[in-house]
Amino acid sequence: MSGMLSSPVLGVPSLSIETSPSELKVRVGRQRSSSIVKVETVGEDSQEEGLDQSVYDNVNAEWVNRKGKCILRFLSLTLPKSAWLIHPVLIIAGKIVIDTIPGMRQELSWTLVNLIYLGFSYLMFHYVTGIPFQSDLHGGAYDDLTLWEQIDQGAHYTPAKKWLFIVPIILFLASTHYTNYNPWLFAVNLSALVFVLIAKLPQLHRQRVRFMVEDEASGVTTPISAHFPRSGSSTPTLLDNLPPIRITEAQFS
Repeated sequence: MSGMLSSPVLGVPSLSIETSPSELKVRVGRQRSSSIVKVETVGEDSQEEGLDQSVYDNVNAEWVNRKGKCILRFLSLTLPKSAWLIHPVLIIAGKIVIDTIPGMRQELSWTLVNLIYLGFSYLMFHYVTGIPFQSDLHGGAYDDLTLWEQIDQGAHYTPAKKWLFIVPIILFLASTHYTNYNPWLFAVNLSALVFVLIAKLPQLHRQRVRFMVEDEASGVTTPISAHFPRSGSSTPTLLDNLPPIRITEAQFS
């Protein structure tokens, strides 16, 4: 019986799909594009960084809250934050030096005092990062932080930061008064004041504003194909012309 059975042979036509090499392209990464303004967050506000910062005292920022005798010792005054006197002393000393310039007018003198103080204040508190000495004691935890972000371990609305926020405003009001409310000088002084005060806001803590920064490539392999054929245009249609396969009893007899 087994010798009488014969298995049918089914012939299936071979299929061939041709793909043009130009139809499929692979692009590695993403092309770099430059951003006009980009805001980046620096530092890691983590527990490990907090431990590195608390190992030793940060001598770069602790002088802001240093206590001591007043400079005018004959008054026998003890101020809670004698380091705060540095700012009015420097402002008065700068005003005296600028007034010694021959032909210096009071309007220009107060404007220069205001701009110079704001410039040095921004450079010292909001531009320079890291600490100039003993940086290895903190494991590099302060390398990306400005002096303003290091004061009081980054806490906001502390007495020291309130004082540093008020001093530029007082100097601006004084310069505005002694410039006889000149509109041009007022605009210059106000623009410099706003520029410095914005950097002191808590919303910009650990934030950096970059200009004309190139975006880094993503590094992900992305296949793209701009010339894929339409659906069904390359679908093989050879099976439609095949005759139907018939199975009869004679094949099993």
